[in-house]
Amino acid sequence: MLEFIQLLNLRYQAIIANLKENDPQITLFQQRLEQLIFTEAFIRKGVLLESSPETPLQIAIIGPTQAGKSSVANLVLNSKLAGVSPLAGYTVHPQGFCHQVSLQKCFDLQNYFGRFQQLKLSELSSERHDCYSLSEAEIESDFLPPCVFWDTPDFDSIDSEDYREGVIRTIALADIVILVVSKEKYADQSVWEMMSTIESFHQTTLICVNKLTEGTEELIINSLQQKWLQARQDKFPHVIPLHFQKQTAAPVWPDSEIKRIFQLQKAVSKKKHFEYQHDVLNKYWHSWLEPIVAEHEALKLWEQLVDKQVEQAVEDYQRDYLNHPHYYDTFQNALIELLNLLEVPGISRVLTKTRRALTWPVRKMVQLGKELTVPKSQEQDLLNQIGEHLVISLADQLLEKIDSDTKQHKWWKDNYCILRQKKELILNEYQQSVDNYCISFQQDVDATANRLYNKLSEQPVVLNSLRATRLSTDAAAMALMITTGGIGVHDLVITPAMLSMTSLLAESAVGSYMGTVEAELKQLQLETVKNDLFVASLKQSLYELPEQISDKSRFNISPELLKKAEQQRNEKKHGIRLL
Repeated sequence: MLEFIQLLNLRYQAIIANLKENDPQITLFQQRLEQLIFTEAFIRKGVLLESSPETPLQIAIIGPTQAGKSSVANLVLNSKLAGVSPLAGYTVHPQGFCHQVSLQKCFDLQNYFGRFQQLKLSELSSERHDCYSLSEAEIESDFLPPCVFWDTPDFDSIDSEDYREGVIRTIALADIVILVVSKEKYADQSVWEMMSTIESFHQTTLICVNKLTEGTEELIINSLQQKWLQARQDKFPHVIPLHFQKQTAAPVWPDSEIKRIFQLQKAVSKKKHFEYQHDVLNKYWHSWLEPIVAEHEALKLWEQLVDKQVEQAVEDYQRDYLNHPHYYDTFQNALIELLNLLEVPGISRVLTKTRRALTWPVRKMVQLGKELTVPKSQEQDLLNQIGEHLVISLADQLLEKIDSDTKQHKWWKDNYCILRQKKELILNEYQQSVDNYCISFQQDVDATANRLYNKLSEQPVVLNSLRATRLSTDAAAMALMITTGGIGVHDLVITPAMLSMTSLLAESAVGSYMGTVEAELKQLQLETVKNDLFVASLKQSLYELPEQISDKSRFNISPELLKKAEQQRNEKKHGIRLL
């Protein structure tokens, strides 16, 4: 699951980077991106807990700008380890302090922070945000049990992505969260957006209201409670008021609250982490996947449009060619081949020489380099027309989708642009497939002729009658060619032979067999054209068009990968850690 969340993270980043500044989706997608970063960090914590179950307690101070987090951190640590400044945004790196815990026990934290580099506190630079520090607190504090105590940057600062990610990773790591707000900042929207976002982490929480003056505690705490109940569904946490001491410019921790964090530690249950992890995924899952599901629906609808056009193309081919009384000529071609098989042995050689002599003028022209253009058959022309019409119809339907589907307007528009760019290439490849089909299907035509000839061989009387007709009509055809100067492009001027042979075949005992053979040839032709041309060539090319849309414009997460992630999410506990 971790890999899938990371993939979603990357895809959202790419999509956001490609959106226009005024696009209404930017804000929504940025919110989801932050949720993904939080969830990735929380899942990483689960991996950490599994690999290192003895990981020390993690406590993080969080809060908005100028809430006085570092001052509170130093107070709790009983030292001045955290740097403080009156300037806003002074702390820009997560800073961890190991209290009564050795650095060796925190070794696996580097795996949790991943690409963020662990540095010494003195090595941190404001010019670089992809790092954090971890150091030992030499002085023991009465406020803290053994733990790693984190001072974090402001969560409402707008800075680099690394800065923001460092804050998020540290917050997600925490077992106990100490929210520090001042009397001026506790009502800020950023505070309650953050507290709402991390609610699903079920972290034990303490609120410290800093920079208070006498007499304002009750009013602010009551207001805090109202804000909490508006943002979250869980119980309002304990609040510690911290009064400002002018002499030291530091907050004062009430004596009655010294052991408060020890008490909070008892509520921490690391064993429930995977249950909480599942809750986080369930909370955001459908929201994250909404644009991806929409892409899948658009892709499915596109494929349905293509399928419908292919079905229409098959119907057009059947109507305008296979079932057309004047244009269908494939079976006639099989009968022509049968004529060649019917030539009388001994005479065929003489006829062949005569034909060669009669077609000499044409062959001579070819030798002189004057290429003859063999006209395309009626079937080829029709198939090319059907293919072009199919692509044009799909382009029109894409334009309709661009206008009607506001949610996936860009997806349809990008697909339309790809279709326009690829139209000529798709049609050229399709036309080449048509030409190849016409050549290769001749084998099936020849096979049909051989079937008929073998059937005729079983009836010698009919076979001899057909041969006699073949010989007389072939001679008539050659006489016609001699009269006209023998300038035919080919030697199949055999219409009389065709008419006579077809008549004899129909009236013979093989007449019904001939009808069966013709029907089978027609069915084979239909299936070949449908599968090799309309499906393997056109349909496949059109199905692949959306894959060519830029990855900057689409999430490009396959339905198969999404289904696998769904299965992982629905598994219990440990099943959701890794995809």
